[in-house]
Amino acid sequence: MKILEVDINVKACFMTAGQINREALREIYPSVSLGCFIRKPVTIDYLVNRLKAELY
Repeated sequence: MKILEVDINVKACFMTAGQINREALREIYPSVSLGCFIRKPVTIDYLVNRLKAELY
């Protein structure tokens, strides 16, 4: 991920309507924490609460 070249401590959430193959992502990016996946559709309340939880 190019963003990690700018800041190794960046926090990112992935949002998708499709299926996520976490195992494949871990093979490609073994050193990246892949904890925040948000599946669509999503309510605003859930999105806000999830992002707050990731930031703090």
